[in-house]
Amino acid sequence: MNTKISDHNLTQASSHVTQTVDTSLQSSTLKDTNTYLTEATFNLSDYLAQRREQVEAALESSITSGYPEKLYESMRYSLMAGGKRLRPILCLASCELSGGVLEMAMPTACALEMLHTMSLMHDDLPALDNDDYRRGKLTNHKVYGENIAILAGDALLPYAFEYIVVQTKGVPADRLLKVIAKLSHAVGAKGLAGGQVADLESEKLQNLDLATLNFIHSHKTGALLEACVVSGALLVGANNEVLHRLSRYARNIGLAFQIIDDILDITANKEQLGKTPGKDEKAQKATYPSLLGINESRYQAQKLIEEAKKELAPFQEKAIPLRSLADYIITRTH
Repeated sequence: MNTKISDHNLTQASSHVTQTVDTSLQSSTLKDTNTYLTEATFNLSDYLAQRREQVEAALESSITSGYPEKLYESMRYSLMAGGKRLRPILCLASCELSGGVLEMAMPTACALEMLHTMSLMHDDLPALDNDDYRRGKLTNHKVYGENIAILAGDALLPYAFEYIVVQTKGVPADRLLKVIAKLSHAVGAKGLAGGQVADLESEKLQNLDLATLNFIHSHKTGALLEACVVSGALLVGANNEVLHRLSRYARNIGLAFQIIDDILDITANKEQLGKTPGKDEKAQKATYPSLLGINESRYQAQKLIEEAKKELAPFQEKAIPLRSLADYIITRTH
């Protein structure tokens, strides 16, 4: 199979549309937030550390113990197992870019991490990826059994939506409905679940093409990342042009994220990844490196990140965190 592609092929999968920068985006909705930021003074490491600490504190209080104890323990075990917390941080960053404050977005940020955690708990099960380690710890089913791991993941899913509705303060109900609709779409048949099924059905296929691989990962990985970015702006009531730009940004970084994941599965070790490396090759899964090679895959990821950052140009300094997070996605080691 000929896998040689042009630069345009991969970026097309993220539905990128080149547009002239519209200065009208710099409206009153985007003023007076993050005005202190400059490229020279912004420190991504400090920013990530601060936001992770805030997210961890919010997650810690989001689920307390209850009966049956084992169910709550299982839910907390995976939710509080650490990790990059990239998804909630993306939500918080897009909320601030759009003129909001952290407090209005934190419940949604926590809910996004609950949904992500649910997907990892189920993904690690023997029926799917069958992994023993996640984030450097034993996977949930290895500690609590497959039955409890399934049910704990099931419990996190609806609780995420409940948490948004109950805990969000000062945001109109119509905006919350839009957020819930966006998140529901991202994890359903047209998002994460659909991508996971397509991934399972594609295992060991010898003729899987790039278009199918793009479909799998734009749904399995990209849909939830897009929801993270867009939901932060929905909470603020951002206009359609802002939402469309953030959506295109998110689709590009989502695909780049998966390309880097595929590369790290080959190049990183267990200590770096916090999970078993080399699983894709062992399962005979098609990956970006297997179709394009590692160097070309890195190049395509970089192209996607550049396209993503172009979408943020009208927001100027307010987009510094999101621009820096895009760069982080392709320079990370786990």
